[in-house]
Amino acid sequence: MNRKTFLKTLALLPAAGAAMKLNELNKLTEPFGNTDKMPVLFLGHGSPMNAIEENTFVQGFRKIGSEITKPKAILCVSAHWETQGTHVTAMAAPRTIHDFGGFPKALYEVQYPASGSPEVARETKDLIKKTDVGLDENWGLDHGTWSVVKHLYPDADVPVLQLSLDRYQTPQYHYELAREIAALRTRGVLIIGSGNMVHNLRMVAWDKLNEEDYGYDWALEAREKMKNYILNDNHQELINFKSQGQAFNLAIPTPEHYLPLLYTLALKGEKEQVTLFNDKAVGGSLTMTSLKIDKA
Repeated sequence: MNRKTFLKTLALLPAAGAAMKLNELNKLTEPFGNTDKMPVLFLGHGSPMNAIEENTFVQGFRKIGSEITKPKAILCVSAHWETQGTHVTAMAAPRTIHDFGGFPKALYEVQYPASGSPEVARETKDLIKKTDVGLDENWGLDHGTWSVVKHLYPDADVPVLQLSLDRYQTPQYHYELAREIAALRTRGVLIIGSGNMVHNLRMVAWDKLNEEDYGYDWALEAREKMKNYILNDNHQELINFKSQGQAFNLAIPTPEHYLPLLYTLALKGEKEQVTLFNDKAVGGSLTMTSLKIDKA
């Protein structure tokens, strides 16, 4: 229900309905009001085990969660939901998806029972003009979302939605589409891109996973170039990642973990600043580098 429809409906209520408690009315109208501009996050989510392990990356997620205003809802663009076309989850109670294999039983037992928000889903659909966005009732929350969001809001008391990645579109298309949802930031919605800037699972050095900040030369080179482009607002070079040479080609063998970064960067305002955190390499061919965009 949009604001206009809500107000029309309210006007038709009998006198008894108009006497509802003020705090109940405020709850109904709260999603329609503007808020201070929410930050935007890109979270390097890494292994699903980060959902249940205690490490420096989890600590970084928790710290960020404690620093920002609690949102009214979260919209996450996860590397793990690729579709034909663009879709947004619109169910009231999204399921926790365990979209991985070969991990301990304890990980499969994790549930993140956050509610959804059909209202925010419809608003997201209405904001996007580049394509007709589908309202999805089947997907839920994959581990690219719940494994990190659970550290920001462990009580699952913030509604969470996902926006899918259209696998058939270009990086430029994704960047431009992301700009269309900027208004959600002033509606109390925290927008999160969840992936990894450097993500090459085929080349992981499994014997080096416990070695802090271990990266192959090409992975460290790609990470440093990416950070330089990010901090200098050189988004076009990041959009054109396929033209950046061999280090980028190895860092981004497939785009799904990288594209959520472009969604985050597209939402950066002119006078906003970028803060990097969790900036470490893992297993040679992954980086956990994450960032927050907020007012300076």
